[in-house]
Amino acid sequence: SATQQPLLLSVQPSRGLLDEKFIVLVQSVPPGLQLTVHALHQCEDGHSWEAFGHYTADASGNVNVSEDPSLGGTYSGVEPMGLLWSLTPIPGSKPGLRMRKMNVQTPMEVTISVYQGHQTEGFMDQVALAGVVVERWYMAPGVRRIPITEDGLTATLFLPPGPGPFPGLLDLWGGEGKLLEYRAALFASHGIASLALDYLTPEITMETGKMVDNKYVEAAYRVLQQHPQVLDSRIAMLGLSLGASVTLKMAAYSQVVKLRCAVCVSGSHVQPVDGFLKELLNAGKTRYNEENQVMFRELLLPIPTDPSLKVDVGRLQCPLLLVVGEDDQNWPAYESAMDMKEMMERAGNSHLLTVLSYLNAGHLIEPPYTPHFEQFLLCLVFAVMALWGGETLAHSRAQEDAWRKTLVFLRENLYISCVTRELDETLRLSSA
Repeated sequence: SATQQPLLLSVQPSRGLLDEKFIVLVQSVPPGLQLTVHALHQCEDGHSWEAFGHYTADASGNVNVSEDPSLGGTYSGVEPMGLLWSLTPIPGSKPGLRMRKMNVQTPMEVTISVYQGHQTEGFMDQVALAGVVVERWYMAPGVRRIPITEDGLTATLFLPPGPGPFPGLLDLWGGEGKLLEYRAALFASHGIASLALDYLTPEITMETGKMVDNKYVEAAYRVLQQHPQVLDSRIAMLGLSLGASVTLKMAAYSQVVKLRCAVCVSGSHVQPVDGFLKELLNAGKTRYNEENQVMFRELLLPIPTDPSLKVDVGRLQCPLLLVVGEDDQNWPAYESAMDMKEMMERAGNSHLLTVLSYLNAGHLIEPPYTPHFEQFLLCLVFAVMALWGGETLAHSRAQEDAWRKTLVFLRENLYISCVTRELDETLRLSSA
């Protein structure tokens, strides 16, 4: 029978960075055999996630997940990384789960297995034909993780391997708070010294009950700027959701924070100009849909015309990259981007603006090959089921594209000085 063949399963690379592609190859099976390639991951919170595709071995008895179409499962068609981006909680899991890496010093482990036939359930109850454990790292070998507590900060600095000095990046997440390190660790793996900052639930707020103000973010910027291994004139800021509001505020008005460039993911410039977090969070009232899911996007709509209610992006003097999902159900990121574009055109600084807008992508545009969450339980003051939007395939494509283009944008603005640009241009013209 088919099971007696010495089936070979290989995943290359079996250990790599989270944003690297891998190749899954099944060899030495009878031609035409139906197989299910399955991925299983147990999250740090104990919940298990799975993804699987249905394949048919070719005439040589091989399946190459990077080239062969999945005929069904949690994804279909030729999807080299479908086994990761289509991960969903295993049947029977509680609703509203979200998968995130909390300890970046250990890898995300995924077990890739092969089963005979086109299976859709009960994977735990049967024996796989073969299995391989794959490691996905946010921290490349040699990246250093340094907790920062000076100046009352709750932050972690990630330094790339090598002596440096490196360009720097201040990394801000959204309205959920907590110190999230995985994106900063990944940026450091790509050569950018990155400071992950908790500005919503830092220890100082937990102790005093008071929200931080812009001085807290400026203190974080200074820590990065004054670090001996950071290039003080080449610092970027990146914010997602609420973090984007803070990023825009600092880029436009701060006397301390002088950015080389800024990236805002699923954010908005709509906020009281003379306030900070407290005023921003009090600016609106929450709305629920019929399924009792919370939606924040209408809080800021229609986009106000009153200049005191939005950041004057016409003041920006550094390149700005906006990443938006057009099916964002949580925040009016697309509408905000269009208004910012108009404001910058009027002010004559629209040459600084790049907008990446993705059809059918939702709010949480994260590093690539990570699962898409249309909704999950958001713990703010109390737990609410938040709706984020997006269709899984389109959203996954957006994550991959946006991540690649964000890295290019950061490299162009943080590494390549004007001198090299001019030199490149001269060389290009002279060789033409």
